[in-house]
Amino acid sequence: MTEHDLPALRERAENGDATAIDELVELAVERGDIDELRHLADGGSTDAVDELIQLAGELGDMDELRRLADGGNADAADQLIELATERDDLDELRRLAGLGNTTAAEQLAELTAE
Repeated sequence: MTEHDLPALRERAENGDATAIDELVELAVERGDIDELRHLADGGSTDAVDELIQLAGELGDMDELRRLADGGNADAADQLIELATERDDLDELRRLAGLGNTTAAEQLAELTAE
């Protein structure tokens, strides 16, 4: 696949071609293209959502994880809690706990008890 093939692949994906969507997700993962994954995820690709969460976690992109978690994605919330805990980010854990996330509340209690 060359860069010249991407516009045609994107057009097929926009027209609902599941194979094209899968190919775009795979290419975006290979390139580490968080913007492409975000676009595909926003378009409804659950595979893109999963890959986006994984990539954002690897990159430590708390803003992207926060966006997904705030949109109701439990996996993104879990990844965000994990990152916040690793970074001792009490503010983020408080924010999530304040939104009713019991895992964040537990992590917060554990970190503040130390």
